Parts: sequence; structure tokens; C-alpha cells
Amino acid sequence: MTLIKILKWLERSREFWFALLISFLFFWLRLPSLFEPLWYGDEGIYQAIGNSLNNGKLLYREIFDNKPPLLYWLYSFFHSDQFTIRLASLIFGIFSIIFFFLLAKKLFKHNKNIAHFLATSVFAVLYGLPILEGNIANAENFMLFPIIFAGFLIFDFAALRPKFLIFTAGLLLGIAFLFKIVAIFDLLAFLIFCFIANFNVLKQQAKLFLIAVGFFLPILAVGLFFFLNNTFTDFINAVFLANISYGFPFLFAKLILLGGFILYVFIKRKEISKTALFILLWLAFSMFNAFFSQRPYAHYILVLLPSLSLMMGLIIYEKKYQKIIGILSLIVLVIVIKHFNISNYKKNISYYKNFINYIKGEKTTAVYQAFFDSNTPFDYEIARFIKPKINKNDTIFVWGNNAQLYQMIGVIPSTKYIVAYQLSNHKNRTLDTKLEMEKIKPKFIVVMPYQEEMPFPLIGYFQKIEINKTAIYEKLF
Repeated sequence: MTLIKILKWLERSREFWFALLISFLFFWLRLPSLFEPLWYGDEGIYQAIGNSLNNGKLLYREIFDNKPPLLYWLYSFFHSDQFTIRLASLIFGIFSIIFFFLLAKKLFKHNKNIAHFLATSVFAVLYGLPILEGNIANAENFMLFPIIFAGFLIFDFAALRPKFLIFTAGLLLGIAFLFKIVAIFDLLAFLIFCFIANFNVLKQQAKLFLIAVGFFLPILAVGLFFFLNNTFTDFINAVFLANISYGFPFLFAKLILLGGFILYVFIKRKEISKTALFILLWLAFSMFNAFFSQRPYAHYILVLLPSLSLMMGLIIYEKKYQKIIGILSLIVLVIVIKHFNISNYKKNISYYKNFINYIKGEKTTAVYQAFFDSNTPFDYEIARFIKPKINKNDTIFVWGNNAQLYQMIGVIPSTKYIVAYQLSNHKNRTLDTKLEMEKIKPKFIVVMPYQEEMPFPLIGYFQKIEINKTAIYEKLF
């Protein structure tokens, strides 16, 4: 096919123009996120770790957080620059939308209506809006693309040629896992789909091994990296053992519900279309994923968004069980909205209004910053006070959860544990931090308001100033 023929085909292809327009819409929805101030605590942690890695600190041993390493390495690669990282998140999002559209088109290929257009529109808009915290460069934003790409490959599991593509699907899920371990639930959803869809074909079941090999390969490679750096135990403790308690609340009840649903789907497998089987299993595991930790953070919904969006298309596609699927979708929506408290649609309007008014000069920088968090302007004021007073080798210590201060001031954390909540109910961590403080003696100690009392004395420091109830202490000598 010549270039001219390709261009003429693209002109006639409504799918091409839809994908282009929906990606363009997503870009504009995400554009304001590139210009947000440094305000989100988790991003502050990632930035502090990224800068620490670039300054030679060892992940998990000398600087701590409890996620797999890929997110921190990504921040390190982009030098923890928020604009660049969020631009990367936006690009990942566009690729996620394109492959979601291709997946939806494959799932609803026998449907002449608008199922794949509807599902993709729902996904792209909700993914682009700030109501689900897609504007923040969390792990979920980077793991969705490899998960959706893997789903695109796995749906045609039985027909995949060459076998390398099956291995690639597992590899993509392994990469997603290295952003956040909850990608294991997507792997399980896809494996069970392949098992049920090809239940009577033993030859196809053997291919599941290739997915597993692909999945574990990048994880083993990363494990080997930490082993060679003598930090393997720290890696295991931080990424796996430190996260065990997250899923304990109501875990048994959730497992019973999930297991019962899988059993029901297995029994009814001959009555359920392949498309419905794929979407329903993915939805079930995505629900388990989103509710795994029982924490009501809106960005947890992002892992549920692909399967839930596909359910919107399935309502149109699956005529036989249309009412049942519609009722099930409604129940899921009500549960999600209530648990994660995302019913405030006005948040979207005010978010874009805040950005437009700021670029038009109708808002001051401080008022613009305060929209995101009322303490953000004061964080910048604290940074402006400290930054001119420190030299290249000076450090600070922040007692609070405002890790973004390190990025604002341009220093790396002086201790292994970055924020106060990492020390809560951990006596050993508190003792380790105390010993580090005594050894390093940071030039400034910033004590944020409304925190528990700092568990070590401020001997050798005097209070220099107080900004918005934040006490700033400077070293005497």
C-alpha cells in the first residue's frame, strides 16, 4: 500500500479520526496538570527519592518507600521535574487510550453500533478529568498502558502467532507490576480468562506458562539488580512485606465474593460470550484491586476504569443479558461513588476555571496555589525562606508529610524515612531516624503543624521563625 493510499484510507476511516479526536480531547483535559504547583505529598516523596537516587543513595536501604522501583527510577530519569514527569504521564495516557480503543474494537467487533466508541469515550474523559486524580503522576498512570496492551494481546490468546506475543503479554504485566504490585490482579484476571475460554483445549492451557514466564522475567531481573547491590532483603521487606497488612481488612469476605463470582462464571461459561467473559472477569479482579487496601483514594479507581468503561460498551453489545449487565454496572458505580466519595462533579469545573483565571491574570499565584491545598502557598514561603540560607552540602529535615518541600528547596532528605507517617507505630524506624539525625545534624528542621510531637529532642537548634504555624529551627553551630 503506497503512502497516498494510506492517507486516503485514513481520511475515510472514522476509527482513525475518532482516536485522533479523543486523544486530542484527553490532551486538553490533562494540559492544566502540567502547570500545577508542587502540592501533592506522594509526588513529593517520589521526587525526593528520585533526587536521592541521582545523588547515590541506595533505594530501600538509604531512602525508603513501599512501592516497586520502576516509578522511582522514572522520577530519577526525569530528575524529579514535575512538568516533565507529568508530560510523560500524559503521553502514557494517550497510548493507553489508543490501545484501549483497539481493545474495545476487538471485543465489540461484531457490533455495528457504537459500543467501542462509547467505551473509549467514557474511559478517555474520566481518565483525563482530575476527579479520579489522573492529573497526578502516580503509579496507576504509568501501569495502565502495559496492562491494556497486555489485555489487547491476551483476548486473542488461542489464535496468537507467534508465541512470542503471548510471552510479551506476560512481560507487559510484569512491567506494570514493577510500577505497583496490584497489577498481579490483572494477571490473574487474564490467566483465568484464558483458562476458562480454552477449558477443553489442553494445548492452549500450556501457553499459560509463557505468560507466567514473561511476567516473572522483569521481576527476577530487578531482584537480581538489588541482589548484586546487596539490597535484596531491603527490597523484599519494603515492596512485599511492608504491604501485606494493606489487604487484611475484610480480606476473607472479599475473597469469598471473588471466588464465588469466578465459580459462577465458570459454570455459566457456555452461555457467556467470550467478550462478556473477558470484561466480567477483568471487572471482578479490578474491583478487588481497587478495594484491596480499603483506602478511599480516588486514584485507586484508575485500575478499575478500563473494565468499568468496557462494561458501558457491553451494555450495548450484549443484547441477551443487557438488563443484567446494566444493573450490575449500576451497582458497581454506586459502590464506587459512595466508597471513594467522587460525586462532586463541581471539582472538575472549578479545576479548569482556576487554571483559566490564572493564565488570564485574574488570580494571583498564591490564590492559584491555594486551590490545590490551602497550605501550598505557605510551603513555597517556607522554601523561599530556607533556600538562600543553605549551601550545596547542607541538608534539612521535615517533620510532617510535606515531602514536596525537599524539591522546592532543592535538597535531598537527610534521613532514610522521608515523611512522618512512615515512622508512625514503628519504634525501630524512629530510633534509626534519631541516630541519623544525630550523625548528620541537618542545618534546618521544619516542624509542620498538626503532627504528633517529634519523637527526638531539638538539642542544638533554636527556633528561627514560624510560618503559618510551621516552626523552622536552625542549627546553632
